[in-house]
Amino acid sequence: MQHRDLEEKRWAAMPLVEQMANIGSEVIRFMKWKGKNNHEYAHLALLRALELFDLTLTAKTVSSELREVARARELWLDYSMGDNQYRQTASQWEKYFTAFAYAARQLR
Repeated sequence: MQHRDLEEKRWAAMPLVEQMANIGSEVIRFMKWKGKNNHEYAHLALLRALELFDLTLTAKTVSSELREVARARELWLDYSMGDNQYRQTASQWEKYFTAFAYAARQLR
């Protein structure tokens, strides 16, 4: 577990946009480290992103939220570890998660 100080209850209490913004931070870190050929740090960011995806999936009960998170996780795994069969780009991922970061900032 990478996010040792993160309590499941605290994570579950966050709105979905804030959870996705946090996941996006790890996704963007992954891409940054991958671009710098630092495979160790990229791998750690990948694990943290997956951990947050999974925490979000266990915290959510609304089916539309579950579908969004599950599909994003599936596509993220395809991009980061798979064959990238959906031909995603780093730019697309950054745009996707940046929207959540802006939305989360508006909630504050």
